[in-house]
Amino acid sequence: MKKVIIIGCPGSGKSTFAKKLQPLCGLPLYHLDLLYWNADRTHLPKEEFRAKLQDLLKEEAWIIDGNYKSTMELRMQFCDTVFYLDYPVEVCLSGMEARKGKVRTDMPWTEAVDEVNEEFVTLIKQYNTDSRPDVLQLLEQYSDKNIVVFHSREEAEEYLQQ
Repeated sequence: MKKVIIIGCPGSGKSTFAKKLQPLCGLPLYHLDLLYWNADRTHLPKEEFRAKLQDLLKEEAWIIDGNYKSTMELRMQFCDTVFYLDYPVEVCLSGMEARKGKVRTDMPWTEAVDEVNEEFVTLIKQYNTDSRPDVLQLLEQYSDKNIVVFHSREEAEEYLQQ
């Protein structure tokens, strides 16, 4: 395990899982949100983001967490291991609620976010119909990779404890 991606619905805890996995395997950790977003809450143009990601993918070893559907297949091509946090929508919505009021080290801004972004809530609620089928198709297409699917936070925690 040298090149790892962690994917899943927003709010599933991809960054949290990545932060727990990183010290266990010693691989450098990169959050896609830190590559994509600027501190002023604007984002890079897609071409610039993709170029930065392609440079990162050439590195010898890494953990990359984040969905970013437009680059998921590219990351799957380069990785050897995929962790998919395939949690129920309710779990992801509670994950979003749990991070309200907290500063996130996987985002470039330093202030805590207190309000609920309705667009983000909709994204989570529609994940199973809008994104999950594409993710499952990619996992099937790249079945030669080491693919680990968790259906609950408890399963993920058990894996990390082993």
